[in-house]
Amino acid sequence: MTLAYLGLGSNLGDREAHLRRGVLHLERRAVRMVALSAVYETTPWGYSAQPPFLNMVACVQTSLDPFGLLDTCLAIEEEEGRTRPFPNAPRTLDIDILLYGERIIASPRLVVPHPRLADRAFVLVPLCDLAPDLVHPVLGISLRTLAERTGAQGIRRWAPPPHWQGPCPPQG
Repeated sequence: MTLAYLGLGSNLGDREAHLRRGVLHLERRAVRMVALSAVYETTPWGYSAQPPFLNMVACVQTSLDPFGLLDTCLAIEEEEGRTRPFPNAPRTLDIDILLYGERIIASPRLVVPHPRLADRAFVLVPLCDLAPDLVHPVLGISLRTLAERTGAQGIRRWAPPPHWQGPCPPQG
């Protein structure tokens, strides 16, 4: 089993319900929830003419390899009605692999750590709910330091942490 961190986001329809269903779909597909961050409302990134997002991070254990996990995330997004009319378009559900163990992957289909992780407060802030001292495997900098560098602008806590929220076990 590998420990991975997934970013979940939604800005269309019942955003909170999409996140909850995303978590349930993941649990039914060889993914065990270890912990969930709080949910945060965030301003859109990339394409600003759209509704605000709800974002969270899930710490999971999985027997899936990284590409199997990617395929699972994409299938769940599709089941929740995700379409991709243009980059950074509004979405019912987005699930990104942020970290997969200590693996570094650079392929045409998948880049891990997520290539824009260090710049995105909307995933760094919830990721720090779970593993603030975890070190980015490429940059060698703690997630807490990366989050502080972003300034966490445009992010506010949306809901109290779910019942299974808490720190993830250390990697390694």
